[in-house]
Amino acid sequence: MAPAQFPGALSGVVVLDLTMMLAGPFASMMLADQGATVIKIEPVGGDNTRRIGPHLEDELPRDQGGYGAYFGSINRNKRSICIDFKSAEGRALFHELVAQADAVIENYRGGVAERLGNDYETLARVNPALVYVSVRGFGDRRGGASPYGHWPAYDPVAQAMGGIVGITGPEAGGTPTKIGPGVGDIIPAMYAAFGLVSALLHARASGQGQYVDIGMVDSIMATCERAIFQRGMTGENPGVEGNHHPLLCPFGFFRAADGWVSLAVPNEKFWAILTKLIGRPELATDPRIGQNDQRLQHRDEVVRLVEDFTLPRTRAELAGILGGQVPFGPVYRADDQFADPHFAARDMLAQVRHPGTERDVTIANTPVKMTGTPGGVRARAPLTGEHTDTILTEFGIGPERIAQLRASGAVD
Repeated sequence: MAPAQFPGALSGVVVLDLTMMLAGPFASMMLADQGATVIKIEPVGGDNTRRIGPHLEDELPRDQGGYGAYFGSINRNKRSICIDFKSAEGRALFHELVAQADAVIENYRGGVAERLGNDYETLARVNPALVYVSVRGFGDRRGGASPYGHWPAYDPVAQAMGGIVGITGPEAGGTPTKIGPGVGDIIPAMYAAFGLVSALLHARASGQGQYVDIGMVDSIMATCERAIFQRGMTGENPGVEGNHHPLLCPFGFFRAADGWVSLAVPNEKFWAILTKLIGRPELATDPRIGQNDQRLQHRDEVVRLVEDFTLPRTRAELAGILGGQVPFGPVYRADDQFADPHFAARDMLAQVRHPGTERDVTIANTPVKMTGTPGGVRARAPLTGEHTDTILTEFGIGPERIAQLRASGAVD
């Protein structure tokens, strides 16, 4: 095998990526950002998420596979090959790749991998050191057979049953509030990337691979650990929290003249600083609200006292007064992030050329900053089957066989 395309902490790690939509591709994107050679194996015609927008008018035509922004953002740093798993030749070829790979990641519905001959048990016979990761809505039978294992699931299902929606939204009544970005996919993706690297360390030490089972609903529940320990400790059923914290006060969002700001006061030290900054130092030792437990009992009053100061002032004015003194931040949207020097200094807004156009577009970079092996966006997402010949050559397949595989339709 050739070395990884990019240097990085995972340089030399070869991952065969069978995933689509968001959870699986986000996980393999995290690996590719850190230098793993991630080979995106698409069906002939390409991953359907290539067709999801937004699109540019002059971009790659849809009949060439498409290249929407959704696909471009989470498939950067990867290479693409198209293999027809309905073909016996295609399945056999995939097994040849597996023999030389470190890991496979997929997010099929339960039973699909078995029907395709790509299940863990089959591939482990080909490569006993293989790490095999699956991301499913309710997990896989290998990690514990859920009664809902056959149910399809996407982000809102994971958010709902994982419990994050149940503690998010208005404090009384109202409709359930979904978290904006697809955390029902993205959080499981992070667990999947962590699980893959953990299993890979074990495989390299022992020569023995294993199955890594990630349930989307489980991942969200684990992320809502506070609600679980509250229920486990008190027997009470935590509900929606609104814009404030159930255990700390003041700790949440407060109105400003031109939007909202966040403040987090986790202890009496910061409460004393905040009260001084807002011109009410006597509140630090007020017998009714001087301690956190007391402030929780009088939260509405505390919020009103804080907003007496924040509401007449803009976010910028408040940043000048509170920023760097107490935990503080304005509530941002994308325009604010594009303008704030923090995100430029942290290289969080990456530019990549959009295929078929002369335009560079902005995508979010990795937040994982490593001093010795820097990761991040180094290359745009691939075109459909862009690297088929190169990948097959790296795996030791000669030009005559590549031509035969193309002629049969096993690859594209």
